[in-house]
Amino acid sequence: MLTEATRELDADEAQPQGEAYLKIDGLWKAFGDFIALRDISLSISEGEFVCFLGPSGCGKTTLLRAIAGLDIQSRGSIEQAGNDISNLPPAERDFGIVFQSYALFPNLTIEKNISFGLENAGLSKTAISARVTELLELVGLPDQGKKYPAQLSGGQQQRIALARAIAMSPGLLLLDEPLSALDAKVRVHLRHEVKDLQRKLGITTIMVTHDQEEALSMADRIVVMNHGVIEQIGTPTDIYREPATLFVADFIGEMNKLPAIAAAAGMVTIGQKDFKSSGSDFPPGSEVIAAVRPEDIIPHGEAAKEPMEEPDNAITCRITEMEFLGSFWRCRLTSEALGAQELIADFSINAVRRLELEAEKDLVIEIPSNRLKVFARPAGE
Repeated sequence: MLTEATRELDADEAQPQGEAYLKIDGLWKAFGDFIALRDISLSISEGEFVCFLGPSGCGKTTLLRAIAGLDIQSRGSIEQAGNDISNLPPAERDFGIVFQSYALFPNLTIEKNISFGLENAGLSKTAISARVTELLELVGLPDQGKKYPAQLSGGQQQRIALARAIAMSPGLLLLDEPLSALDAKVRVHLRHEVKDLQRKLGITTIMVTHDQEEALSMADRIVVMNHGVIEQIGTPTDIYREPATLFVADFIGEMNKLPAIAAAAGMVTIGQKDFKSSGSDFPPGSEVIAAVRPEDIIPHGEAAKEPMEEPDNAITCRITEMEFLGSFWRCRLTSEALGAQELIADFSINAVRRLELEAEKDLVIEIPSNRLKVFARPAGE
């Protein structure tokens, strides 16, 4: 069972090795009686791309704003490059920031938008001009300097906002849902460009997002948050394949959640059948949730009429519905062994063709024991 102590241990193990560039220790943030952040501790290495991921109201933007000094924490400390910045105003912190709304100055040209901070720093006109030219080349808009923000598309404006944020060569880049205002196709294209730019510059980057696909495709590590606490820290693969809590399992990707009863060690009873499972160390008789991702369910073809040896965790199911989703078929399955519970399984086009699967057909499926995860059942569920 995952206790708070276990969760803290998992978070510690997920910290980067070596000296941390950004270190957050015991950070709390309260707005009156409301606790927005509760005892947040996190270390980020230099050059790392980290995503704060979670639903609306989970505290991810509040944490980003605390790092930027826009909302000073109620307690706890923040260190950047070995310096305590906990109580410094934003102007004295070493970061660039990009907001969802771009926040470009509409009455200034693109060149003037990018050079705004450089001019305030007292650089020469020659140095400023060279830096602006360099940045426009870097974000792929070398001929747009004389235009105004309203003359650019949303994706182009976001690139300019990025150029302005990195103009002063900050040690830390903060991105507050920078792609969410763009349409889907532009968003997918731009997230690759942002990641490539981050790698090229080697700048430590923190991005806030509620889009799990965005986080999985861009981040070196993901910090999954819920109700002001960190649920799990890990690589995208770890977060997706080895969720530490039921919330993470349910929030990231699709997941079948099946009420079950813990049986002997490594076993769980779902409906009328015992299954081998991963991480089932609950006392026998405990009410739990068994979880398996749709793509982890393996089809073995039509149920045999004669008794035959079946793989572990195999059951006979009926396909009640099939939905074509381009690269795979999403199938809804029922089984007498599972009682009233329904399974969702994602089968490849090749598997559906090879096994001649269709609605109202019976087939044997396998739920691999190492992909069947077990979690404590939430109170009242």
